[in-house]
Amino acid sequence: MSTISTSDLLPLRNSRKRIPRLGFGVYRTHGPESEQAIATALKAGYRLIDTAQFYGNENEVGQAVAQSGLARDDVFITTKIMTPAGSPEATYQKLVDSVDKIAGSDGYVDLFLIHSSSSGPAGRKQLWQALEKLHQEGRTKSIGVSNYGVQHIEEMKAYAKIWPPDVNQIELHPWCQQRRIERYCKSNGIIVEAYCPLVRGNKVNDPTLVGLAKKYGKSTPQVLVRYALQKGWVPLPKSSNPERIAANADVYDFDISKDDMATLDSLDQGDAGAVVEAVIDD
Repeated sequence: MSTISTSDLLPLRNSRKRIPRLGFGVYRTHGPESEQAIATALKAGYRLIDTAQFYGNENEVGQAVAQSGLARDDVFITTKIMTPAGSPEATYQKLVDSVDKIAGSDGYVDLFLIHSSSSGPAGRKQLWQALEKLHQEGRTKSIGVSNYGVQHIEEMKAYAKIWPPDVNQIELHPWCQQRRIERYCKSNGIIVEAYCPLVRGNKVNDPTLVGLAKKYGKSTPQVLVRYALQKGWVPLPKSSNPERIAANADVYDFDISKDDMATLDSLDQGDAGAVVEAVIDD
């Protein structure tokens, strides 16, 4: 039976905080819908909430967590910054504004990520140095990146005081496994977070996936979340449907066999399998 449980945490290299094995994504949810989805997720046992400046719902995340009845230290909140703001000072202030929205002027977030590698070398450097300052001041407990390839993480060595990043959040599921960057992250102690683990529902009728769901008596999303967990990733499924939110966390009472994991591995389509973005990886 499963050796993974809902309470499992993973260590972060540069922080005393530990990250939950399963997270809840809030992309494209806003206002009361977003707050209700987060409240439902927290009641279902999720303890990692993943937002971003780009999502436009940092306020809702903060309000939902504050109203949940859970201690702040019991919920792991992640947000992200997409691009620099024109100067080191303005970029740093942009980070502070996010933390203030989520946790108030005396609060913190648990993880702050650079959302994209698209700012170029100078932009990526400015973003990372601003994050290091935020980390030093205690307003984020850990820092990391998203959509970074090997070259982007390697270039950080020239200026980073904190290296490697604690986390790299990338698109991951059976059809887009991004094996080179995934192996690189694991070999360097970087936690791999998997966004779009449910492939945005695009593979719900895939014959291989449907067959495995029937075999295990689970839904296709549950098989995909379980697959991600057994790969050692931190999956970030999202939904605004209360039943689906709960079901996506009900994945701890079965194991996908070694042979069936290999079958899912065989579905990899490389970059062509991405529904959002495959990293630049050379």
